[in-house]
Amino acid sequence: MRTILVTLSALALAACSTTEMPETNVADIDASQTAEAVTGEDPYLWLEDVEGADALAWVKSQNTRTLADLQADPRYAGFEAAALDALTSKERIAYGSVRSGLVYNFWQDDEHVRGLWRRTPLDSYRTDAPDWETIVDFDKLSADEGRNWVYKGADCYAPKGSDTYKCMVALSDGGKDAVVQREFDLATKTFVEDGFVTTEAKQSASWAGTDTLLIATDWGEGTVTESGYPMIVKRWQRGTPLESAEEVFRGKASDVGIWPMTIELEDGRILQGAVEAETFFTSKYYWFPEGETVPVQWPIPLKATPNGIYQGQFLVSLQEDWAPDGQTESFKSGDLVAFDIDAFLKTRTLPHVSLVFRPSEAQALEGVSISKDALLLSISDTAVGKVYRADLSKEWRIWPIDLPGEGQANIAFANDREDTVFINYEDFLTPDSLLEYDSATHAVTTLKSVPAKFDATGLKVVQKFATSKDGTKVPYFLVSKADIPLDGTTPTLLYGYGGFQVSMNPGYSPVTGRLWLERGGAYVLANIRGGGEFGPAWHQAGLKLNRQRVYDDFIAVGEDLVASGVTSPEHLGIMGGSNGGLLMGVMLNQRPNLWNAVVVQVPLLDMLRYHLLLAGASWVDEYGSPDVPEERAFLETISPYQNFDASKPYPEPFFVTSTKDDRVHPGHARKMAKKFEAAGLPFLYYENIDGGHAAAANQTERAKRTALEFTYLSRKLMAPAEAQ
Repeated sequence: MRTILVTLSALALAACSTTEMPETNVADIDASQTAEAVTGEDPYLWLEDVEGADALAWVKSQNTRTLADLQADPRYAGFEAAALDALTSKERIAYGSVRSGLVYNFWQDDEHVRGLWRRTPLDSYRTDAPDWETIVDFDKLSADEGRNWVYKGADCYAPKGSDTYKCMVALSDGGKDAVVQREFDLATKTFVEDGFVTTEAKQSASWAGTDTLLIATDWGEGTVTESGYPMIVKRWQRGTPLESAEEVFRGKASDVGIWPMTIELEDGRILQGAVEAETFFTSKYYWFPEGETVPVQWPIPLKATPNGIYQGQFLVSLQEDWAPDGQTESFKSGDLVAFDIDAFLKTRTLPHVSLVFRPSEAQALEGVSISKDALLLSISDTAVGKVYRADLSKEWRIWPIDLPGEGQANIAFANDREDTVFINYEDFLTPDSLLEYDSATHAVTTLKSVPAKFDATGLKVVQKFATSKDGTKVPYFLVSKADIPLDGTTPTLLYGYGGFQVSMNPGYSPVTGRLWLERGGAYVLANIRGGGEFGPAWHQAGLKLNRQRVYDDFIAVGEDLVASGVTSPEHLGIMGGSNGGLLMGVMLNQRPNLWNAVVVQVPLLDMLRYHLLLAGASWVDEYGSPDVPEERAFLETISPYQNFDASKPYPEPFFVTSTKDDRVHPGHARKMAKKFEAAGLPFLYYENIDGGHAAAANQTERAKRTALEFTYLSRKLMAPAEAQ
C-alpha cells in the first residue's frame, strides 16, 4: 500500500462547477444569422481590466442597483437568514482526515467566518461531542497579519514510521487560485520558523522527503504556460532560498501546466517526478531516477490517470482504449488496470497489465481510494453513487459495499497509512451520513448523521429520461411534491453543467430545500453529455465541434419538463456555473422562450477570446481553439457574447461573478451584461469583490449570494411575495 501524491489541483479545479445542488431541440444554427459580426472590434474590452477604475466603477454601480432591487424584496431577508443558518449550522458533519490516530478538520460557522483548522483523537471523533483542539484560527491569523486569508488546504508528510508531520498550508488572498504556501508543524501547532515559504502564485508543491520539496510555481518571466500555470519543476532543499532551487524538469509554453509528482513506496522511498499536462485531458508522467539526469516516462497512455499502488500493483484508470505493446489483452476507455510496479522499476519496461474493473454501459469509475488494507472504487451507476471493494489473489475480484440507499456515495477519507475508511452518503431528501468501513469484516456502520435541515414531507425523487435531438436518452432527476399537479404551474429550477467529465449526482442541499423545495418549487438535475456520469465516452461525445449535443441535451430536458406538464416556460428557470455558466449563456441565445429565469454564475461567455483570458488556454481541448479555423467557425455559432441579439425575447438574466476569480475571467459576465445594458434590456448583475471562482470567500458571502439568487428565482417563477 503506497501513496501517489500527484498535485493536479489547478487542472481539476479548472473544471469545477459551482453546484451544491446547486450550492448549488435547436433548429440548425445558421452562422450568418449571428447578431454581431464576430470579426468586429469589441467595444467593451475595457471591462476585462479586472481592477481598472472604469471597470470597477461600472461593477459597483451594477452591484448597487441589483442589491437595492433584490434586497428590498420582502423574501430576501428571510432567505439570507435561512441560508446562513443552514451553511453555518453546528449540526453538520465535521469531515476530516486521519493522521496517527487524530482526525483533522476544517470548520466554518457564524463565529469562525474564515474557519478553524482543528483536530481530535479518533475515539473522541466517534462520539457525539468530540473534544476539538484548535490548530489554526484563520480569522485570528487574518486579523494579526492584516490579510484576507482563505484556507485552501494542506499537504502533510511524515517519514514512514514517524508521527512528526510537517504540512505545506495553502493560503489565498480573497479566494483566488493563486496561493502562498507556508510550512506548518503539527506537533507544535505553529508555522515553522525559517521553514519553507513561497511567494503568491498558481503553484504546486509535493514532499520528496523531510527536507526536500518538488515545486512548480511562477519563477519569473517566461516560466509559466500560455494557460498561466507553472512550466518548470524545481527541487528545493530546506534552509535554502526558493530562488536557489534546482531545476529538474521544464515543459513547453504550449503545455497546460507542469506539476511535481511523488510516489511513496512500501519501504519509505519516494520516487520523484513530474506531470506534463500537454492538454487538459492528455498528460505524460515522468520519474527521475536517483543520480540520473534523464527522466523516465511512465508507459501509460496519454489519456490515463495514475491512482496509486495496492498490493504491489500500480493502478491506472483509462480515458482511452489501450492495447499494451506485446500483450494480447486490450482495454477499453473507462477501465481500471494495474501492473507490477517493482517489475517496472527494475526493467523500466511495461510489465503485464491486468484488468481490475470494467464498468458496464450504465456505469463510470469516478474514484479510486486506497487504505492500509483496502482498495475501494467509487462508481456512478446511472448517475447513482455506489462503492465497491477490490482485492487481488490470483486475479482481481470485486464486491459491492452495502449502502443506505440510492443516492450519492463518496469515499470521504482513505489513506494507505491508516486503517480507517470513511464514506459519505446522501441523496436529495436524506441528509448526509458519515459511514465507517471495516476492512476486516467489510461491515459498514453509520458513524454520524445529521437531522433534516428542511421539511421533505410530501416530496419524492424520480429519475426520468428525455430524448435529445440525435435520439440519445438523457437522464435527469426530478425532486418535487409527490402529488405534483401536471398542469404546467410548478415553479421549477433546472440545473446543468455538461463538461470536463464532471458528474452531477444526487446531493442534499439544506439551502435549496429551505429556499425552494419547501416553498413548492421543483428541482431538476440534468445528466447531460459532457459530464462523467457514463464514463469518458459520455464526456467525449460533447467535445469541441460536437458541443451542440450538450446544449441539445439540456434543451431536451427542459422541453420534456414542459411536455410532461411538470412546468411551463413561464415557471421554468435554469442555473449553472463556470462551464455551466457557458451553458446558461447558450441557452439564453438558443431558446430564450423556454425559460423565464436564467442564473449565470461565474461564466465563460466570450468564446472567441476565452483562450486569452486567465486559465482559458487550458480548456481548448474541451471547447476547441478560436485560432483553429474550423473550430473557430463552430465557436462563432455558439458563443453567447457574439450571438447576443437585442431583438430576441430574452428573459431577464442574473449574472453572478467575482472580481477575485483568477480562473474564469470576470470580464465574461461584465461584457455580456454590458450588452444587455446598451440594448436597454433588463438584467441583474452582482460581482462579489472577494470569493475566487466560488464567488464567495466564506459562508456569510455564500449565504448572501444564494439569497440573491433565490430571491430572483422566486420573483420570476413563483407567485408575488405578498401572495405567498
